[in-house]
Amino acid sequence: MASVAMALGINANLLRRWVRDVEGSPGGMAEGTARKALPSSGAASSSFVPVQLPAPVTPASEIRMEARRGSTTVVVTWPAALATECGTWLRELLR
Repeated sequence: MASVAMALGINANLLRRWVRDVEGSPGGMAEGTARKALPSSGAASSSFVPVQLPAPVTPASEIRMEARRGSTTVVVTWPAALATECGTWLRELLR
């Protein structure tokens, strides 16, 4: 639940409270929660409200490093699947 809250940018305690409120009430909302705070409209109070979520972050397919020394620039790309080997190579390079 904490990772879901973090991905949505909300406090995990708030998300737990919402889940607890929904699970503990027969109509899907506990007494005194968001249903009373919403302005009334012609639509039924239990109507679906679509929410646009951000696109999931996909991991990069490669690691890209750029090093500059004076007028020389070196760019190294490494497959992300081999990140451990990349770290080992970089550690050896920087010794």
